[in-house]
Amino acid sequence: MPTPYNLNVNHNCLACPARTNPQRFCNLSMQAIASLEKIKFTGVYPKGSLLFVEGEESRGVFILCSGKVKLTTTSSEGRTLIVRVAEAGDVLGASAVILKRAYEVSAETLEPSQVNFIRHDDFMQFLASEKEAMMSIARQLSGDYYAAQREIRSFGLAQTTSEKLARLVLDWCDQRGEKTDHGIRLKVLLTHEEIAQMIGTTRETVTRLLMQLRNKKVIDVKGSTVMVSQPAALEQMVTV
Repeated sequence: MPTPYNLNVNHNCLACPARTNPQRFCNLSMQAIASLEKIKFTGVYPKGSLLFVEGEESRGVFILCSGKVKLTTTSSEGRTLIVRVAEAGDVLGASAVILKRAYEVSAETLEPSQVNFIRHDDFMQFLASEKEAMMSIARQLSGDYYAAQREIRSFGLAQTTSEKLARLVLDWCDQRGEKTDHGIRLKVLLTHEEIAQMIGTTRETVTRLLMQLRNKKVIDVKGSTVMVSQPAALEQMVTV
């Protein structure tokens, strides 16, 4: 579909170089990718688009080709928690589709994103006929479970909010930080409100803690770029 969002769209999975990345679900054989081509629908979504909503009947899976998507859950009191931020290569909604249940979270794009959608029945038939695709989705679901357990331990046992924030920034450094002569550079697209939703606190608290870290020259923030100049100082804040 045409898009005004200045996104380099690749409609053909067979010609996509990114699929060779071992971290992506679509790191499959040419035969499997050819089968995938026949059942997927490609779309481009602007920032802030809802792919699906918590509690909605699962109608299919979404393969994130490019961009980022935040997965959130909301309490009965209206409090929102960001479960995780999905990146290119992730399959969203797979557990709900496989279990034939409603989506357990909501999915919203954090930036313009290209997404492939596969309907419920087509996806299940694809997994049944392509063993490597079955193994690929099993690896992702296992990875999601492992990450969830790690976050429960890190954030659930943390004694203070500052410790939770330090752990979050350190995790970002490990996962996607770029080492430079001046520290570890991060691209953070989340607002202070969204960061607060990740660690279960308020926007005001996150703003105050980040300001304290800046004043101590542990980090520096310029727009969406965060430079972590003293990761050791963050590690000293973590006791779990």
